[in-house]
Amino acid sequence: MSQSTDLINLDTLAQELATIQQTGSKRIALLGSRHVPITHQNLIEMMTYALVLSGNRIITSGATGTNSAAIKGATRADANLLTVILPQSLERQPLESRQQLEQVMHLVENPSNDNLSLAEASYLCNKEIVSRCQQLICFAFHDSRTLLQTCQDAEEQRKLVTLFYFD
Repeated sequence: MSQSTDLINLDTLAQELATIQQTGSKRIALLGSRHVPITHQNLIEMMTYALVLSGNRIITSGATGTNSAAIKGATRADANLLTVILPQSLERQPLESRQQLEQVMHLVENPSNDNLSLAEASYLCNKEIVSRCQQLICFAFHDSRTLLQTCQDAEEQRKLVTLFYFD
């Protein structure tokens, strides 16, 4: 192993250790698949609720499934500690998501992405979310390309990444 590789690994480990040991609040991005069983959504909601009660700020997107569960949990604990960043404008979001999103205090829309495919807009949105966080918690399937790319991008930025697989 070269000396530069050793230094990168030590730097990465030191940064991850500092993040794990941090006792104050963190900015935690919570992202995941839309296709999540209701029992998993309940667990994600409870976990997010506990994270917010502990003083952490949650950043997520506005899709159904994982993100919706995160929004529910964060809103129940302290709506002021939740930021939702949409891949496109609110009008482009599914009807079943809009009612929940209209209640979010800190909502960021990206109407400039309305002309992009949802996959492209979601990738850009996830990049923005990761840039604002210290830690990423992601719930995905092994074939969730956009989410897995987001995790890889976050690791390259030396963010602490926790990836849970549904399959």
